[in-house]
Amino acid sequence: MIPSTTQRVPKRTAEYINEEIRDTAAKNVVWAAAAGAEAIERRLAALDREWDIERALETNAAIASLLGVFLGTTVNRKWFVFPAIVGGFLLQHAIQGWCPPVPLMRRLGFRTQAEIDAERYALKALRGDFRHVLQADGTASAMEAMKAASR
Repeated sequence: MIPSTTQRVPKRTAEYINEEIRDTAAKNVVWAAAAGAEAIERRLAALDREWDIERALETNAAIASLLGVFLGTTVNRKWFVFPAIVGGFLLQHAIQGWCPPVPLMRRLGFRTQAEIDAERYALKALRGDFRHVLQADGTASAMEAMKAASR
C-alpha cells in the first residue's frame, strides 16, 4: 500500500531519527516560549525560510540530472543514463517516500513540510493566533480559523 503524502517520508525513516526531529522541534518551541514574543517571531521567520526535504530532494535531482545531461553531451553519451537513474529514484520517492539521498538528508535534519508546520502551529498557538477562533456561543468560526492559520 502507498503511504499518505504526510507519512511517506517518516515511515521510511529510522524511528530514532524521527524521534530526534520531533525532540528538536519540541525543544525549539519550549525555548521560544521561554524567551518571549520576539523569540517566537524569530523562530517563525526561520521556519518560513527552512527548506523541507521535498525541496531539497528536487534541487538535488535537478542538479544531478543537469550534470548528467552536460556530461552526456560533452564527455560521453553513456552519461545520459545518469539522469534516467535520477528520474527513477525521484519517481520512487514520489510513490514510496524513499530514495537514496533520503536517509542522509533526514540525518542532516531535513524535515517534511508537515513536521515544519507542526512546530509552526505550536508557536502560533503560543503567540495567541487562535484565541479569536471561538465565537461567543462557543462555536468555532471557520473564517477566523483560516485567518489564524494563514498568519
